[in-house]
Amino acid sequence: MLNIVLITGISGSGKSVALRMLEDTGYTCVDNLPVRFLHDFIANTRDSGLERIAVAIDVRTPGDLDELPGVLTSLRAMGIALHVVFLDADDQTLMQRYSESRRRHPLTDRLRREGRDPSLEECIATERDMLASLRDQEHVIDTSDLTPGQLRGWVRDLVQADRASVILTFESFAYKRGAPHDADLVFDVRCLPNPYYDQRLRPLTGRDEPVAAWLAQFGSVEAMIDDISAFIRKWLPLYMQDTRNYLTVAIGCTGGQHRSVYVTEQLARRFADHSPLLIRHRNHMLHPPGT
Repeated sequence: MLNIVLITGISGSGKSVALRMLEDTGYTCVDNLPVRFLHDFIANTRDSGLERIAVAIDVRTPGDLDELPGVLTSLRAMGIALHVVFLDADDQTLMQRYSESRRRHPLTDRLRREGRDPSLEECIATERDMLASLRDQEHVIDTSDLTPGQLRGWVRDLVQADRASVILTFESFAYKRGAPHDADLVFDVRCLPNPYYDQRLRPLTGRDEPVAAWLAQFGSVEAMIDDISAFIRKWLPLYMQDTRNYLTVAIGCTGGQHRSVYVTEQLARRFADHSPLLIRHRNHMLHPPGT
């Protein structure tokens, strides 16, 4: 069965990292494919017998990006297993990445030909407008505070998930870094007791048994998990009827290390019967180096 992964999103958000990861795992990758060639490319791919293809399409692509959402709808109607991953990042992160790489934004020359002298901020804002309709329809990963290793892991998990049902993702994050842009539902658990103030528990995470046992003793923690779980149980069927392919539930605490991680893990256990189910933790301290 042919499996197509389309990588798109905001320039500087990590598309090259994602595409290289897919290439390393056996995908045949094509970067910067014009939208008008996507139908023919996939048809030729099916005839050639290839099973796993990854394509990158973004503002560098010649042609009208406005046509891409309609093309994707048409391909899905044909029964093609199509995974679309939209990578995004906040403006501050994008500005920093461009400063570090010393590269120009890909829209710079195009806007100058239109008689403008755009700043980097204007290029980013224009690109967001161009891709807004596509972002609203597809699975978004906010890469603002992700390491390249985390991004590779998240994309790998996503493309391996069965798209026959809504992909339910539980994601912990730190409010001190800001709420993630890829969240559909956000729950704040900063009101819960904080293990950070216990010197024994401070270096651990919500996935460690001592922290889990400490949090489990509080009725407020259990009540919070019960309420979030009940909310999702009630509304998930309607989200599934909304023709969407994903629902990302973000749980936040101050540092993204203890409370949000514990609640995220407990929610994932309660929804273990849902497939596909993904668990993400944004705090890089929760990930071994190099993963």
